[in-house]
Amino acid sequence: MSNFARIFLAIFNYMKIESLKTVIILCAMVFSSHGIARSHGNSDTIALSLEQCITIALSDNPTIKVADMEIKRMDYSKKETLGQLLPTISFGAQYNRTLAKQVMYLNMGAMGGGSSSNTTEESTENVESTESNSKSSGGGGIKMGLDNSWSMGFSASMPLIAPQLWKSLNLSDSQILQSIETARKSRLDLINQVKSAYYALLLAKDSHKVILENYENAKITHDIYTKQHELGAASEYDVLRTSVAVKNVEPELLQAEIAIKQARLQLSILMGMDVAVAFEPTTTLADYEKTMYADVLSINRSIEQNSDLKMLDIQTQSLKDVLDVQKMAWYPTLALSANYNWTSMSDGNPLKNFRWSPYSTVGLTLSIPIFQGGQRYTKIKQAEIQVSEMKFQRENLKRSINMQVDLAIDNINKNVKQIASSAESVKQADKAHDIMEKSFKIGAASYLDLRDSELALTRSCLAYYQSIYNYLIANSDLELLLGNADVERYTTTD
Repeated sequence: MSNFARIFLAIFNYMKIESLKTVIILCAMVFSSHGIARSHGNSDTIALSLEQCITIALSDNPTIKVADMEIKRMDYSKKETLGQLLPTISFGAQYNRTLAKQVMYLNMGAMGGGSSSNTTEESTENVESTESNSKSSGGGGIKMGLDNSWSMGFSASMPLIAPQLWKSLNLSDSQILQSIETARKSRLDLINQVKSAYYALLLAKDSHKVILENYENAKITHDIYTKQHELGAASEYDVLRTSVAVKNVEPELLQAEIAIKQARLQLSILMGMDVAVAFEPTTTLADYEKTMYADVLSINRSIEQNSDLKMLDIQTQSLKDVLDVQKMAWYPTLALSANYNWTSMSDGNPLKNFRWSPYSTVGLTLSIPIFQGGQRYTKIKQAEIQVSEMKFQRENLKRSINMQVDLAIDNINKNVKQIASSAESVKQADKAHDIMEKSFKIGAASYLDLRDSELALTRSCLAYYQSIYNYLIANSDLELLLGNADVERYTTTD
């Protein structure tokens, strides 16, 4: 392409980008300052680095949002527990309608005094009086109460001494720490997934490039033999043989294109982006070879940041808090209560003849646990056993993690050696292909020799890119295992 054509294409790209100024501004709010845009066919393709992809994923991935919301939920749960230490005030109202009044019977004989010297005349008067009262009550007794009964007022209570409730606040803190560690683990997992998807996209693109070069070489050779056949300088067998070689590469090329689409789709989903947004990586797998030796030498074997280990420690502390809460069940509790109410009683219409009478009370409630069938003792023993179990689980988990770290580092070292071997193989295969290509042009080598050198070069390049991919995946898995990924590094500051 001439310089004039390049300048014209650059001006065209600039004008096209200016027409999409709004889109670029929105993208700039998410991408870092070195993100660029370029024209690619009829769609705008955005160049994204690995750091930008991770930043977008940590900002827009639904899993991370759910984990952050869970932290807020646990914070509100702690506030709920803290609210139990504050006074509670409530208002209540009650209405009762008497359908059948209570009847009271009087034993007039017992109330007479019990003297044997009572005259017959007094006994006769008492009997007549009792009969008169019985008739007036209609059933041999006296009806008591009114038709309507109203009651309403305020009630308040507050714990003064509540040891078990005080200790439960520490349990809420442990739950919040568990939510925070769960959110951190979700971020570490997402970073690992984004890296794996990004490396898979790089592998697919580099593999596609290698296969495409092989396809182009096979196609050029086929065109040469076709023209030679037309001139009578080559046989039909040579044309068919080169045509078959071209057809054999086409399925691999198609599969490589599908792999690129799948990797790009997976990366878009992890970033929470619309799949219609086109983007391209800013690096290749070969770029990581420059820093791999320094990265291997700087590997930190510390497992203190391992998410599973930290979660187990938090759970152990939570069980210790539960043990303290169970022990506090032996302590007495003291609560303050107060009431202020109004009552009204009347006959007839419940909405008339109100006679409100206020009354108020203040009291203390002391509760001293004495015996509950041994429930508190057994709960304490259960909590102590769980705490002891956590010690053995931590030792077992620590040994398992150390073993995984050793295996991961050995795998990384093997991949580094494989990269060095594959890089040397690529150099030798490329040199052999150049020699064979020159020999083929002067007629000193056959087409089969040339094709063998092309296939050897293709396999060497694919093995080279595959070894780099394996190294990057192993390094990312080790980072996830150690839990030492710098999450703050990928946090947006805009």
